[in-house]
Amino acid sequence: MESLEIEIDVGDASRCFSSGPVPAASLLLDCRTPQEQAMARIAGSTLIPMQEIPARVAELEAWREKQIVVHCHHGMRSLKVAQWLREQGFLQAQSMRGGIAAWSQEIDPSVPQY
Repeated sequence: MESLEIEIDVGDASRCFSSGPVPAASLLLDCRTPQEQAMARIAGSTLIPMQEIPARVAELEAWREKQIVVHCHHGMRSLKVAQWLREQGFLQAQSMRGGIAAWSQEIDPSVPQY
């Protein structure tokens, strides 16, 4: 299986998740802190803070061969997480370029900016 590009822009990410609830073929993974998620959240995302991902990687096993789109605030943490996930064999892991800030600006202005 050929891996996807390491980064995905918010427009492409939105199209992956635009048909109602996040499809079972993809996971929208929020790697921010619970405090950040309390301020702003993309509906359908799953929160696993960056620092907890190595200890909780087994929770992601169902998505090993599927697309995982990781997001954070601006895209730096999510890029590190996507790279780490790929090193663990999750070859379809991607980082959402610009993070939830770009999502709020370009896709869903109802998501608060912080």
